[in-house]
Amino acid sequence: MLTFLNDLLLGQDIHPNTVLYLVASIKIVLILLFCILANFIAKRILLNTLRTIILKTKNTWDNILLEKHVFDSLSHLAPAFVVFFLVPLYFPEHDVLLNLAARFTLVYMLSVLLFVINAVLNAVYEILQRMKRFQNRPVRGYVQACKIVVFFLGSVLVIATLLERSPWGLLSLLGGLTAVLLLVFKDTILGFVAGILISVNKMVSIGDWIEMPKYGADGDVIDISINTVKVRNWDKTITTIPTYSLISDSFKNWRAMSESGGRRIKRALYIDINSIRFCDEEMLTKFSKIDALKDYLTDKEREIEEYHKKYPFTPDSGVNGRRLTNIGTFRAYIVQYLKRHPQVHQNMTFLVRHLAPTPQGLPIEIYVFSRDAVWANYEAIQSDIFDHILAVVPEFGLRVFQQPSGHDIRCFRAADKVNNGSQ
Repeated sequence: MLTFLNDLLLGQDIHPNTVLYLVASIKIVLILLFCILANFIAKRILLNTLRTIILKTKNTWDNILLEKHVFDSLSHLAPAFVVFFLVPLYFPEHDVLLNLAARFTLVYMLSVLLFVINAVLNAVYEILQRMKRFQNRPVRGYVQACKIVVFFLGSVLVIATLLERSPWGLLSLLGGLTAVLLLVFKDTILGFVAGILISVNKMVSIGDWIEMPKYGADGDVIDISINTVKVRNWDKTITTIPTYSLISDSFKNWRAMSESGGRRIKRALYIDINSIRFCDEEMLTKFSKIDALKDYLTDKEREIEEYHKKYPFTPDSGVNGRRLTNIGTFRAYIVQYLKRHPQVHQNMTFLVRHLAPTPQGLPIEIYVFSRDAVWANYEAIQSDIFDHILAVVPEFGLRVFQQPSGHDIRCFRAADKVNNGSQ
């Protein structure tokens, strides 16, 4: 058809150069029309048909590919193929035009392929995140590393195509810039290596509660990328930590606590040492009415009686022989109370102990684990335990140590004035 049109125009006594320009213009218009047609077929017909088929399938991975615009990006290749095949067909004698068209078409196709690969990697990340075994893995860092490699190699190919040079030659030139590249991408390289070590050693996963005071981080890990780890703190702020810092610096991961099914309660109350004394008959009678102490008192009385048979003593002094103390009985009561508490884990470390006396008194430390590791529930359980213990301290003739307040000092001065006045 184009040959017939060329002959027809030459038969009309039109200048040959004008005929060449007119035919070339028609060819360019035809190529553009075919590009528009190819784009319409790819986007309106093929893409819509493919979308309909995908939505009817039961698979989820193809839906993700559709959501991440993988097929949409691929459709941009249709016009490029038209130009790539029609230009040599319509302009076989124009070497310069063929060279330019082929070169820029290849650059365009490479650019589109880079965006297609980027969309595919995004889809792969989304697919892996929906799989249980990959949900807590730092997959994002690996995907980002793949993107960096792909775009680096793609950029080399694009530059090589534009300059009509071998990509291997460009890579050899870039080899001389290795030191500069290592300096520029230092954080990325360190982050990538750290991501591999974190994944292999299972040091941190998304959802873990970590503490890293150096960076002010105390909360849940919400994202692990090649360069940064994001932590949502308990005050809802976001702390960003360099990924390689999790390898080079120390941090605390509370995952084991969450998985153990218990959370440690470690707290002491300070007893005024001046309130500690031996139990008299009145106190023992009072204590025997406490259900949690009946077995303890019975066993202790039998033990003391057997001891006194073996080692006789004279009751002239209170230090002769063995006797129960109010602090020891109080400690036994705490043990029984915690053993009966439904929210205290009985199969984990269970201690009620004395610590070394301090200027604030004698510390009685409770070291147990709650059954519920959820923070709010844990705090409620801990508060409930100490509410009760603090309330029963006076029942054992003991006093909790407390620094004198302004009110105490005023009462002391008022009492002192009254005493001085009466004298």
